[in-house]
Amino acid sequence: MTSKRLVHSARMSIRWGDMDAMGHVNNATYFRYLEQARIEWFTEVGCDPDPGGDGPVIINAHCTFIRQLKYPGEIEVLTYVGPPGRSSFETIQEIRRLDQPDIIAAQGGAKVVWVNFPSEKSMPMPDWLRSLLASAET
Repeated sequence: MTSKRLVHSARMSIRWGDMDAMGHVNNATYFRYLEQARIEWFTEVGCDPDPGGDGPVIINAHCTFIRQLKYPGEIEVLTYVGPPGRSSFETIQEIRRLDQPDIIAAQGGAKVVWVNFPSEKSMPMPDWLRSLLASAET
């Protein structure tokens, strides 16, 4: 992805329970960090799903683990968005420790598709969301 713009920053604590038997944050927990930041941004911009209507669905999520995270610590998840398609867009995310802001611990993201929930089919995203994402193409 060549075109992306920062849209959200979320800070969270690494919890003791986030670690696994190897003494570092469990790989599944990275996905929870990414999800938490993505949902915070969705909520911030009014992108709440309506089970009787339409809303965002994640159809693909990925994470590349670059550095181990360990308790204790604070992290920041930076969320970027790419240009909109007809019914979808990409989120791109980075996880960094606050005490090591120049080091990326993980990179991930998700493909988000706008869906009509009753029909279970994709649909064009709303104009307000398309405008928001298009303004992110700077």
